[in-house]
Amino acid sequence: MVQSGPVLEVNGLKVQAKTPDGTASLVHGISFELQPGRVLGLVGESGSGKTVTSLALLQLLDRKQTSIEGSIRLNGNELIGMKPNALQSIRGKEIGLIVQNPMNAFSPVATIGSQFVETIRTHSRMARSEAAELAIASMEDVRLPNPAELMRRYPFQLSGGMLQRVMIAISMCLKPAVIIADEPTTALDATNQLQVLRQLDRLRQSQGTAVLLISHDLGVIAELADDVIVMQQGQIVERSDVHTLFDHPKHEYTKQLLQARPNLKSSVSEPLTELVHA
Repeated sequence: MVQSGPVLEVNGLKVQAKTPDGTASLVHGISFELQPGRVLGLVGESGSGKTVTSLALLQLLDRKQTSIEGSIRLNGNELIGMKPNALQSIRGKEIGLIVQNPMNAFSPVATIGSQFVETIRTHSRMARSEAAELAIASMEDVRLPNPAELMRRYPFQLSGGMLQRVMIAISMCLKPAVIIADEPTTALDATNQLQVLRQLDRLRQSQGTAVLLISHDLGVIAELADDVIVMQQGQIVERSDVHTLFDHPKHEYTKQLLQARPNLKSSVSEPLTELVHA
């Protein structure tokens, strides 16, 4: 049963970084919520603070070089100030991350299967054989071919699209409350982009997972997001549901972003269910 109320609450989030000239503000007191089973799009140009925000949510910023203020509550639990061991148990299990370059997310010297199984066993008490069975079943769920064979392969033997779907499979099997997808389709061709978007859509529909979708690709946002927040220079300048944002943008910066996008009609005019059958 999908819970009522936000699964992630961000209030007054500020991120500052130490520089040779003093302190620089990267994120300026932003607030937003993630609702179960919904996709919140986070858009803005490079340097707007999107990725810094995602790393702050995961508490992955260097604590010696940055400071975080405000509140980040996951299922009611405050993450800011939480001890590293407690955070380690939450990452992956309760809040997952899908990055834009999946090759960098896997060790090149270990097989897909060993890394998949290790991740599962880190967050559960499963035996290795049970974890392997779950890994194979999870890869079948994202329509990866011959998952038992893929378990024996190394990351460099898989395409970028396949690796991205392996990352989604890992996230799905751990059933996190929140997935942060940071530019998950940037390095993929159009066909693999659609595959990945469809799997993310299945994840939120089947498990009620909340998704924070970070992307500069407005076509991706238009296709998958329910709501959108627009960031500029570390601040949220506009927020609305996706239809209102595209049809009736209010902030001048949002209008500039929409005017700068390429023609999206040929790529997003059809629903994912018609474009992707795998």
